[in-house]
Amino acid sequence: MTSCQQFPKNWTSLPLSAVAEVKFSNVDKISHPGEIPVRLCNYTDVYKNDYIAADMDFMRATATRAEIDRFGIRPGDVIITKDSETPNDIGISTVVDSSAPDLVCGYHLALIRPNQELVDPTFLSKQLRHNRIAGYFGGQANGSTRYGLSTSSIANTPLILPDLEMQRASSALMRLVDDAIAKTEAVIAKLKQIRSGLLHDLLTCGLDKNGQLRDPIAHPDQFKDSPLGRIPREWEVRTCQSLCREIIVGIVVKPAQYYVKAGVPVLRSANVRENGIDPLDLVYISPESNVQLSKSILYTDDLVAVRTGYPGTTCVIPRQFNGANCVDLIISRPGSEIVPRFLALWANSSFGKDQILRVQGGLAQQHFNVREMKALLVVKPTRDEQRMIVQRVDAIDLEARAVVAELEKLLLLKSGLMTDLLSGSVPLPVVGGRKA
Repeated sequence: MTSCQQFPKNWTSLPLSAVAEVKFSNVDKISHPGEIPVRLCNYTDVYKNDYIAADMDFMRATATRAEIDRFGIRPGDVIITKDSETPNDIGISTVVDSSAPDLVCGYHLALIRPNQELVDPTFLSKQLRHNRIAGYFGGQANGSTRYGLSTSSIANTPLILPDLEMQRASSALMRLVDDAIAKTEAVIAKLKQIRSGLLHDLLTCGLDKNGQLRDPIAHPDQFKDSPLGRIPREWEVRTCQSLCREIIVGIVVKPAQYYVKAGVPVLRSANVRENGIDPLDLVYISPESNVQLSKSILYTDDLVAVRTGYPGTTCVIPRQFNGANCVDLIISRPGSEIVPRFLALWANSSFGKDQILRVQGGLAQQHFNVREMKALLVVKPTRDEQRMIVQRVDAIDLEARAVVAELEKLLLLKSGLMTDLLSGSVPLPVVGGRKA
């Protein structure tokens, strides 16, 4: 319970045990002969979802009749992770929206059954995710290699609750935001699928003079065999080396002795993403050091590729990083026959990655070198067609960025709502005598 009153006067401070029953599940994932087939709601189901529904894809296992009776999941139940390898993953909660007779709470979880005349299940689940409760769980967790909560520590979780009407109104508002987030995430996932399919078609069929995808089935005469499979007759297959003025590796030894608080940015593997440069965690060198390390100076439209970690991940240097430096990256300088962004799209596509992984022998080695970059086979349409392909991909990327930005706004809204509604710092407005 709280040591001092930091919540509205009309809210109540009380332990979880006053409004809910707490049970630790002991149902394991092993199927035993003679037991009853069940579906298990497991740790990852709880950890990854705010809400549990009966139609989700659950693991199949078995349980005894006594286990089913004791740990069978009901609508309105709240489930939390009770132990983990890190304290931060303890106490992650979900609320059950719908269930089925064969759905059972699995091991490493605590099943919390609220008295719904006293507490709204959604409000309870959300408050258990609040930073205040997370701090409590972190302090209660015991262990060295695996941290866990005791039954009593969960039962004594210090809740602060408004009246039931306010709880339900707050829950309804938080669910509206969660629903908007889920729909936005679904749009992002769909756009990723569309992009993947479109990129595959563009890099195998290309676009004709009218901007239409060529059809290898309707017009097989427009295609030819190549080392990369069937490609349009107008296309060539070239090595990356033949398409670039220069391919070199930047300074391999990390020049930590040159780093300063501000100056010329230095790009490292962590800054290279398929969709561009990630400016987070940049390091800097002085302009004088940049001259000394001139071999690694980058210019607009250069390509940089990761050598270790995620080998071959490539992006184009944008104008704002013209004159920057880099550490342990492969630098490719495209010639006049290839559009830089097209070359980056190819390197990051399955056609480029498959070649890289093949010469790497899978991901075990994870070390990409200049020789392998030079030998990379690349399709080469005309520059005009390359530009059209890039424009098509960039258009869907632009749409995806807009949806991601909307998701970020919704996540901020959710964070603010949870802070305000679960602590009572901002009460819901009253509309027509009722809480809105």
